[in-house]
Amino acid sequence: MFKNPFSFNGRIRRTEYGISYLIYMGVYLAIAYGMASTDMNPVLLVVYIPLIWFLLAQGAKRCHDRGNSGWYQLIPLYVFWLVFADGEVGHNEYGPNPKGIGNEIDPNDLGQHIVE
Repeated sequence: MFKNPFSFNGRIRRTEYGISYLIYMGVYLAIAYGMASTDMNPVLLVVYIPLIWFLLAQGAKRCHDRGNSGWYQLIPLYVFWLVFADGEVGHNEYGPNPKGIGNEIDPNDLGQHIVE
């Protein structure tokens, strides 16, 4: 879990995405509280940029698990689909299933099996 959290490549499970979202909300609320109570607004904004990158990267990987482009996360309320819908079984164009279900078949081998 949480291998390359800032990378946009690969696939992640619902659990990792849900935990990522909770981490984002916790840090976001801490930053918002810090901005309201201090004069360190520029410093806190610099901290917020990697936080947004983290959330977008995790969302893109979750979209990949569903077999969609990472841009789908920009659809309003799509976050609920990412949290509750299961990923595609086996390999897809973004990599193997993070649960390991259906990964036994090599995607490069498809079509080469001839029944005699």
